[in-house]
Amino acid sequence: FAKKMADQNEPAELSCIPGYKTTMKIIKEGTSTEKVEVRNNVTVHATGVVVETGKKFWSTKDPGQEPFQYQAGVGDVITGWDQGCLGMALGEERLLVIPAEEGYGAKGFPAWGIPAGGTLEFTLECLDIKEG
Repeated sequence: FAKKMADQNEPAELSCIPGYKTTMKIIKEGTSTEKVEVRNNVTVHATGVVVETGKKFWSTKDPGQEPFQYQAGVGDVITGWDQGCLGMALGEERLLVIPAEEGYGAKGFPAWGIPAGGTLEFTLECLDIKEG
């Protein structure tokens, strides 16, 4: 019994997004059975960190920022995010770890401090899902 209780307190491992190198972990379960599907218009809070430097490059929670809206599964955002958010429930918080090839690639995104080949970690909170 004690081992079972200990296992429940350990953080969940990152799981693979099928067919991709991006991995994810649910930080907080969603509050609804409604889930992000391809072509849904989704609103999220997002915080992005470069794994190699530990530096935050963007957060919708920073002063003056607004939640981010995009259309899911159609290539409006980087591949790791696009695929990593599919199936996310309304109210869910999810951690995505996105390798360079599914993020900003070999060139990075220098204007945001993302180096060439940089791995990204996004913490996302699903705020709204609308039919696309």
